[in-house]
Amino acid sequence: MDNYGQLIISGLKGTSLTAEESHFIKNEKLGGVILFAHNFEDPAQLAELVNNIQKLRDEYPLFIAVDQEGGRVMRFKKHFTQFPSMMDAARMDSPKLVFELHQIMAKELAACGINLSFSPVCDILTNPENKVIGDRAYGSDAETVEKYISAAIRGLQTSGLLSCAKHFPGHGGTTQDSHFELPLVKTSAEELRQREMIPFIKASKSRVEFMMMAHLMVDAIDDKLPTSLSPKAYEFLRQETKFNKVVITDEMEMKAIADKFSIEDAAVMALNAGADMLLYRFMEDAEKALAAIREAAKKRTIKKEALIEKLQRIERCKKENLATYNPIYIPKISESFGTTEAKKFMDQYQSFQSGKVV
Repeated sequence: MDNYGQLIISGLKGTSLTAEESHFIKNEKLGGVILFAHNFEDPAQLAELVNNIQKLRDEYPLFIAVDQEGGRVMRFKKHFTQFPSMMDAARMDSPKLVFELHQIMAKELAACGINLSFSPVCDILTNPENKVIGDRAYGSDAETVEKYISAAIRGLQTSGLLSCAKHFPGHGGTTQDSHFELPLVKTSAEELRQREMIPFIKASKSRVEFMMMAHLMVDAIDDKLPTSLSPKAYEFLRQETKFNKVVITDEMEMKAIADKFSIEDAAVMALNAGADMLLYRFMEDAEKALAAIREAAKKRTIKKEALIEKLQRIERCKKENLATYNPIYIPKISESFGTTEAKKFMDQYQSFQSGKVV
């Protein structure tokens, strides 16, 4: 049996595993799961869900991922510290406080068994009308965003979470939302290098473990294919950032891709282009993608050597960071919430908001 399931991170239907989900995770040796608000009731339930997922692991634990950025992108709310958006956090003008924010965030998530955060957002908000990024960005210029990227990554990765720089090659100048349509980016290659690449290069130098490829149409990189399906875009990422770890796609069901390509074709195209892992919200789509990958490997429309290289990257990440899994002891979880550090940070933030010196 192959282990191509390692190439996929998939969502789940509810707050506990179904028999079908358990079977798929275990039998296909799934690489990881992503959790959303509909998978969450409270920290104890979340930890029990993660424990049950990890019981199904093969050799190494699964990646258990979430988008928990702060501000409006917070999948888990009850008991979790409700941090401000990163644009608001950056207004405090303190990388140290951004580092501390991410330490607190990581400790709360890690207490429930989460081990991968799809953050920080490295996008630069060059278009004020951009609602999909908006205050998720640290700022509207490269210098401001770069200033906080290392602090965020170090805060997460020194406190039990892997981090992921997103959305390469930069979603901050778009007006369209890739959840609903394919955004067009007219920025020149030179502008991309002088501006958009700066936070991603900083992330790479800060030893971020993942980078996320967005679904964008960037004429300067490839005027025929979206970045997530374009060999030129993955080559651009590797060359410009010198990043040699795991590259994952944004959700493959987003209409930017799904309106133009089948689940099966897009999966094979993304892997052939250079993605190491594919991200799905729905397990039914993950199952279709995996079947297509297996068929492509059989027909040699995906090179086996390329698949082996991707699997080795994923294994290296797991071996170095997640070699073992100790089940979460649920009665102790509450100790990680409402901590002195969390209260202190929120007091400092509220003082800043009210005009007092931090």
